[in-house]
Amino acid sequence: MDFEVIQGDIAAQRAGVLVNAAGTSLEMGSGVAGALRRTGGEELNEAATANGPVDLGAVAVTDAYGLDAEYVIHAAAMPHYGDGQATEESIREATRGSLAPAEERGCRSLVIPALGCGVAGFDLREGITIIVEGIWDFEPDSLADVRLIGYSDEEYETIRAVAEDVRAGE
Repeated sequence: MDFEVIQGDIAAQRAGVLVNAAGTSLEMGSGVAGALRRTGGEELNEAATANGPVDLGAVAVTDAYGLDAEYVIHAAAMPHYGDGQATEESIREATRGSLAPAEERGCRSLVIPALGCGVAGFDLREGITIIVEGIWDFEPDSLADVRLIGYSDEEYETIRAVAEDVRAGE
C-alpha cells in the first residue's frame, strides 16, 4: 500500500491509530512513547502497562485517551529499556503487528514512527527500509491513509530518502 512521509510530533497527529514505539514492558518512557504519554495522559501509560509485558515484536492496543485518535497500538520493536536493542525481525513483526489490528478495527488512518530506531539502537536507514517494505507489502481493505513520521529534520530526510529508494525498487 502507498503511504506518505511526514515530519512532526506524533502526539499532535490526528488519525484512527497512532503507533507507539514501545519496549516489551510497554512502559511509556522517552522518545515517541514519552511524547504520546505527555499528551495522552497517565491513563494511557496505565492502560499500556496493564497489557504488558509482551514478547519482542508483539503489539497491544489501547484507547487513545487524550490523543486525537481512536487507538494507540503499542508496538514492542525493542526489549525493555536497557535490556538490548531492536532487531530486524522485531521491527518487521512490530510493523506487521501495527497494521493488522488497525485494519481489523476498520480504521482508515494510521501514523507510524521509526520503530526500533533511536533509543532502541537499530540503524535508522535499515529500520526504515524494513518498515517501508512492511507497509508497501500490506494489502488493506479499510486502511487508506498511512503516514510514516519523523520528528527531527535529519530523521525526516532519512525516512523520505529511504522511502523514495524503496518505491523506486532499489
